[in-house]
Amino acid sequence: EDFEKVEKLACEGLSTLTGELAGTYYPLKGMDKAVQNKMIEDHFLFRADDSVLGDAGGYNCWDTGRGIFHNKDKTFLTWLNEEDHFRFISMQMGGNLGQVF
Repeated sequence: EDFEKVEKLACEGLSTLTGELAGTYYPLKGMDKAVQNKMIEDHFLFRADDSVLGDAGGYNCWDTGRGIFHNKDKTFLTWLNEEDHFRFISMQMGGNLGQVF
């Protein structure tokens, strides 16, 4: 239930992003297999395969309220309810740290 509340609030907030940060949210629950495979190929998808996190209860209610948001350029990502409620990731090719921030 808490995962779903966080997911709902996050989706509401992420849907307000504009410009280069605007993007799409992909919930894990019910994710299309083709989308899932593409996320794995892009190294964006987190999976329930860490034994330490599993032993700590990190995969209870797996896939409920969990997902990934990314912008169209795939330079700004947000993981929801993986190990953290929110994990913000900024990525750029090359060594320009200013672009990451």
